[in-house]
Amino acid sequence: MNPPLQPTACDSSYVSDAEAELYSCILRFQQVTREFLGTLSELEMPEEELDAGLRRLTELGLLRSHSTDPALLVPVDPDLAAAALAAPIQESLQERRRQLDRISVEFGRLRAHFLEGRRFDTGSIEVIGHLDEVRAALNRASNECQEEVLSSQPGGGRAPEVLEEAISRDTALLARGVRMRTLYNHTARFNAPSQAYVAVMSGLGAEYRTVHDPFGRLIVFDRDLAFVPDREGSLGAVMVREPSLVRYLCSVFENAWAHARPFSDAAADGLESVAKELDGTILRLLAAGYKDEAIGRRLGMSLRTTRKHVADIMDTLGAVSRFQAGVLAARAGLLDHDESEDGRDDRSEREAGVREAAG
Repeated sequence: MNPPLQPTACDSSYVSDAEAELYSCILRFQQVTREFLGTLSELEMPEEELDAGLRRLTELGLLRSHSTDPALLVPVDPDLAAAALAAPIQESLQERRRQLDRISVEFGRLRAHFLEGRRFDTGSIEVIGHLDEVRAALNRASNECQEEVLSSQPGGGRAPEVLEEAISRDTALLARGVRMRTLYNHTARFNAPSQAYVAVMSGLGAEYRTVHDPFGRLIVFDRDLAFVPDREGSLGAVMVREPSLVRYLCSVFENAWAHARPFSDAAADGLESVAKELDGTILRLLAAGYKDEAIGRRLGMSLRTTRKHVADIMDTLGAVSRFQAGVLAARAGLLDHDESEDGRDDRSEREAGVREAAG
């Protein structure tokens, strides 16, 4: 059984169990005196507690004196008492809303001046250190976007609540005629929430493709403003407006997009084909000396799933160690690939801020 709620210093409308019992007792008689209540053995309430309870019920508007006989105490409908207590609170909330509206209007006027001044600052690179500020910056950029959003979202499947939050934002963009293209890991094809999200948004015009190993997390609005993860271990982001850097990031995205596959669930695209490409990437990362944790982060897989893939690969090759698996794979020509894995840094949790803020 859950313990009864306890009053707090700021909870002036709290009714204790003893006060509720006293109120119920008065309801049975409708009109009572203080002296009569003191004679009731069923209350089992000390004199001081009885007086305090009556004062409290009167303060809350649940008890009043009779209009013709002040000695008589009369219970009041709780709905009426609650309405009387709520009235000043509602007025306070309305005033708060008016204050919020004034802040939005006044600071909105200044926003136009801010954007005009920043237009002449072509070398703008801004570090945003806090997650809530990253969210605000991304939402603002999304609201101001007019033509195109490019996004690389590594990490496999995304949480259902994150996708639900993203639907409203992305739907608003598509409704304004904004083109949206997003890159995922191949592993997103195995994730049911991601499949459902892509199906809905694709029907509205968004485009999705997957690659075996995305280049990193990136969001670009109108080829004018880019967001990339801040330093390792941070939940922040770096906002880039410098034209040359933004053009370079867009070219990286376009190159990956050209080599990516249109998104479909793994079964529709051929489970064997997708799994084979994933295993090939895992082999190259194993040969490069990556640990299971790092491989999982690169490919958007859980540690448990990564270890199962590694074990299956070693079993297929007949290897008894990770080193031997790399040697056998090299002899079999399984590591031949156009891309060089050795020179690429391991992407870690530094991307968490942009991931969570972007939704």
